[in-house]
Amino acid sequence: MVTIREWQESDAKALSLLLNDKRVLDNLRDGLPFPYTEADALYYINSCLSADKNEQFCFAIVNSGKVVGSIGVFRQGNIHFRTAELGYYIGVEHWGKGIMTEAVRLVCKHVFDNTDIVRIYAEPFAENIGSCRVLEKNGFLLEGIMRKNACKNGVLRDMKLYALVKE
Repeated sequence: MVTIREWQESDAKALSLLLNDKRVLDNLRDGLPFPYTEADALYYINSCLSADKNEQFCFAIVNSGKVVGSIGVFRQGNIHFRTAELGYYIGVEHWGKGIMTEAVRLVCKHVFDNTDIVRIYAEPFAENIGSCRVLEKNGFLLEGIMRKNACKNGVLRDMKLYALVKE
C-alpha cells in the first residue's frame, strides 16, 4: 500500500540509499551531492520539517512500510502564488510498479484539498517516458515542449510542461 507522510529524521539512511544511484540523479535537477550521504539526507529532512507548511509540501513516499521515494509540491511566488511545482523521485528498484502514480495522486489531492493552490505543474525531461506517463495517468495535460531547456550532464535536453488544474 502506497502512502505519503512527513519525513522523519530516522528516514535519513533510506533517503541516502535512494539518491546514491546515478540513474535517479540523471532525471533530477543538478545540485544534489554525489555520493549522497546520510548527513545530506538529514539536512534535507530537517529543511522539510522546518519549512512553511503553506509554501512547501514535502513527503516521504512509503510502500509497504518502507521509504521508497520523495515527493514535493512547492508554491510559486508573486503573481503565481496559486501555482505550485511538483517534483518527485523513486528508487530504481521501484520503477514501473505504479507507486509514483499513486503518490502523485495523493499529493495533488492533499494540496488541492488543503490549500488555495489551483494549478500544479511539472517539468520532466522529454525522454523520461516513465515520469511523463505518471503525470498523464493523473490527469496532467501536456501544455508544451520546452526545447533545449536544460543542460544536464553536458547535454542540452528538452523538457515537457505538464499541468493539473483544480476544477
